[in-house]
Amino acid sequence: MSATPQKNRATRRVLAAAAGLATVGALVAAMPAGAHDRGDGHGHGHGNGHKPRTVDVQLLSFNDLHGNLEPPAGSAGNVSETQPDGTVKAIPAGGVEYLATSLRTARQGNPYSVTAAGGDMVGASPLLSGLFHDEPTIEALNGLDLDVSAVGNHEFDEGAAELARLQNGGCHPVEGCYEKGKKFKGADFPYLAANVTKEKTGKPLLKPYTVWKKNGVKIGFIGVTLEGTPDIVTANGVKGLKFHDEVETINKYARELDRKGVKSIVALIHEGGAPASTSYNYDCDSPGAGDGISGPIVDIAKGITPKVDALVTGHTHQAYVCTVPDPSGKPRMVTSASSFGKLYTDTTLTYDRRTHDIVRTSVKSANHVVTRDQAKATDMTRLIDRWNKLAAPIAGKPQGWISADINGRGSTAPEKPLGNVIADAQLEGLAPADKGGAEVAFMNPGGIRADLVHKASGGEGDGVVTYGEAFTVQPFTNMMNVVDLTGAQLVSALQQQVSGPNEASPKILQVSRGLAYTLDLTKTGAARVVTDTIRLNGAAIDPARTYRVAMNEFLAGGGDGFPALGQGTNKLVGASDLDLFNAYLAAHSSATAPLAPPATDRITVIQ
Repeated sequence: MSATPQKNRATRRVLAAAAGLATVGALVAAMPAGAHDRGDGHGHGHGNGHKPRTVDVQLLSFNDLHGNLEPPAGSAGNVSETQPDGTVKAIPAGGVEYLATSLRTARQGNPYSVTAAGGDMVGASPLLSGLFHDEPTIEALNGLDLDVSAVGNHEFDEGAAELARLQNGGCHPVEGCYEKGKKFKGADFPYLAANVTKEKTGKPLLKPYTVWKKNGVKIGFIGVTLEGTPDIVTANGVKGLKFHDEVETINKYARELDRKGVKSIVALIHEGGAPASTSYNYDCDSPGAGDGISGPIVDIAKGITPKVDALVTGHTHQAYVCTVPDPSGKPRMVTSASSFGKLYTDTTLTYDRRTHDIVRTSVKSANHVVTRDQAKATDMTRLIDRWNKLAAPIAGKPQGWISADINGRGSTAPEKPLGNVIADAQLEGLAPADKGGAEVAFMNPGGIRADLVHKASGGEGDGVVTYGEAFTVQPFTNMMNVVDLTGAQLVSALQQQVSGPNEASPKILQVSRGLAYTLDLTKTGAARVVTDTIRLNGAAIDPARTYRVAMNEFLAGGGDGFPALGQGTNKLVGASDLDLFNAYLAAHSSATAPLAPPATDRITVIQ
């Protein structure tokens, strides 16, 4: 299917003028709050005839793309669909060639259509995008006619100045321009970060909101990331920034929009929940016991002013279309479209021209699969081919061989086969005395971004792990640390997996060979870790003894809710996690003796 014509963009002149500005301050100056007008929509409107009292506005939304321009490989590229007989079917989905076609098809016959995103469009990206600091993804989003996006935590992975560059354009300050004679233009949609301010000035880092307009119809969008972003991003990424409460911030700007006469408001929130079923077509409003949705977004949704008409959410990579009551008790739509471009949400907002508000009782919403059996958008194919050509010299280099899929991101178990491989790679690389003398290694599960898939992704042959595939698994290129921790601190770290900020949604560390313990999920909080079962190389942990522990720099900074890991001393900085991973693959596999998926017998789980 051919691409729809590019929209006339009201911001293009503003962004062009700002393209050379590299500082965050300049970004705010170039794009004052509320100045942005996406005034043309998609289509032709009703002409000059009689205008009906209401008009249906189509809101298309997605979240957590993470630079997945090509279809995600393996189980991470599937969505679950419950069939009429109750069985669950896995459907391969995603890839911007198909996402573009899905969105363009959905827009047909909808003269009032706006497309919004819930954050994490970039960051933790596969090599095709990550190698080029996500310029290919921003370019693709421009081509998808994205109108607005909230920032997510991953938009801060490389810091505020780099986020400003993604918005404004300009070549990378270290690596320069990637294509001769071509300067990166930046995003032609606004990134919104209402709850992120600069520590020195207290002023917003980016625009807090934008107003989409067409033929007198006005819809305000407020964008926030989760308040806990500093806990899940490296310290350098959030340096000089302050993150504020999501509810207070949205309510503040909803009042401001309301005073300006904008009565229809959508909140884009990079925070989410967990529905009772992982099937995208699950009825989230089922009345059964244990049905519905849980997680941080529930309390957030209940606290956001009724002035806000719908919530587009993200972060948890789940699929849901739920209603959660607002503070006045009225149901309000809360949606999320999984991740990696595998789904999009189509929401109908009925706009009342007299009140300028959304008729809340008629809001309808559904998630749709971005199937791979539809025509590819040729402009996205060209974009992927162009960047793949630039990446090819690095991406295609073989690093090792595997005998079958080794699941990481696609595994829902607490202990993941690929997590074991990564932790073992880190221990092996850092165990020598001159490399840190590590006795045990920990890997955060959120840092495993994909599976290792046996089927060839290109021309390398089945079972070959390329540099590009290894990079997709470990895209952060975190430096490894080896630190001293006491046995008591080690035990505390294991307890922090299932207590404190991680109690509601446990983060189970992947552990290297030699460490074993029992996790009793029938209990609550720290008691879920059965402490007298913890063994390292067969011996009980001595609370007073010092152990040398390997982990990436993010965990060593106490990230992901592990303050105990941040208490390490006598730090030695080693190679990057990706280098150790590739070295392990090279050392433990060959074409004739490929690496097999390891057993998952380190953590005994009682459920």
